[in-house]
Order: sequence, then C-alpha cells, then structure tokens
Amino acid sequence: MPMTDVELVKKAQTGDYPAFEDLVRRYQDRVYRLALGMIQVPAEAEEVVQDTFLNIFKNIKEFRGDAAISSWIFRVTANTALMALRRQRRKPHLSLEDAGPDFSEDGTRHVQEPTDWTIKPNELVLSGELKELIQTTMANLPEKYRLVLLLKDVEGLSNEEVAEALGLTVPTVKARLHRSRLIVRDQLDHYFRNQ
Repeated sequence: MPMTDVELVKKAQTGDYPAFEDLVRRYQDRVYRLALGMIQVPAEAEEVVQDTFLNIFKNIKEFRGDAAISSWIFRVTANTALMALRRQRRKPHLSLEDAGPDFSEDGTRHVQEPTDWTIKPNELVLSGELKELIQTTMANLPEKYRLVLLLKDVEGLSNEEVAEALGLTVPTVKARLHRSRLIVRDQLDHYFRNQ
C-alpha cells in the first residue's frame, strides 16, 4: 500500500531520503508541467524542477502541514519559476489593455458575434498552428495570470487550492483566471476569424 503524502513528508522530515525520493517521483511531472508552462524552455524548466526540489529538501523540516503538501510544492515551484523569469526577462509580455478583450470606458465588455471554432477536416493541418498560437498566447500572458491559468486549467486545481498555493484570496484567483481566459479566448477568436 503506497504511503500518503503526509506519511512521506513525516518520514522525509526525519531524514528518510527514500521517502523524499518517493515524494519527488509523485510530483515531478506536475512540477515540470507547471515550470514549463511558466518558463517555456524545456532545459530551463528542468532547472526550475531541480531547484524546486532542492528548496523543498532544504526546508522540508519547516513544513508544518497547515496546507496540503501539493499546495506547498506548487508554491515553491511558482516562486522558483518566477525568480528564474526575473533573471531572464527575455520575453515580451502581452498587455492586458492592448491584447485583451475590448472594454468601454464604463468597464463593460464589447461583445462580438460568436465565431464557429469547429475545425473542418481540410483544416487539420492548421492544428499545429493553433497549438503554437496557444503556447505563444500563454507564454505572453503576464506571469500572475499565466500561473493561475496553469494551476487551474492545466493542473486541475480548485480555486481554493490555487489560492492556497499562491497565497492569494479566492476572489483574486477568480478575477485573474477570468482575465487570462478572456485574453486567450480573444486570441483564439482572432485566429478562427481569419481562417
């Protein structure tokens, strides 16, 4: 019977290295996906994963269990990725005002007719283009919006778990998630309108 996260952490806190290795194996893929989503460069994302687990190893004795271990691991990953991004600062960021939905002065959103997003068989070749567009759009989101979107929509965390992992309130998570989804949707809408 596999050990729970809590059992693994307690053993790792006593210096049980195999328990820590099990914890790493359990979370390394999710940590990598989050790091890659933030960093966009596989080799640099791997470095973030290594730094994340090194930080966790160094500080595991301080983990009190007030939050789920997964939330703590994602918080460490997010902080490590953000530090790496600050060091590199090589990608332009999409301005919410310039690339996002069109809002009027009173804050209401201008609504356009919905676009038919169904892909026809002869357009399947364009799916590589679409994948690249999604990756580019995600990469160009400001970090605080990208991180929330990755944790919620890619990792499948609840709003409460995202808030816990990032040290935010649930309303802040919902607002950031809403804004980031609008930006991604508008970029995709532009793509499909031009097909």
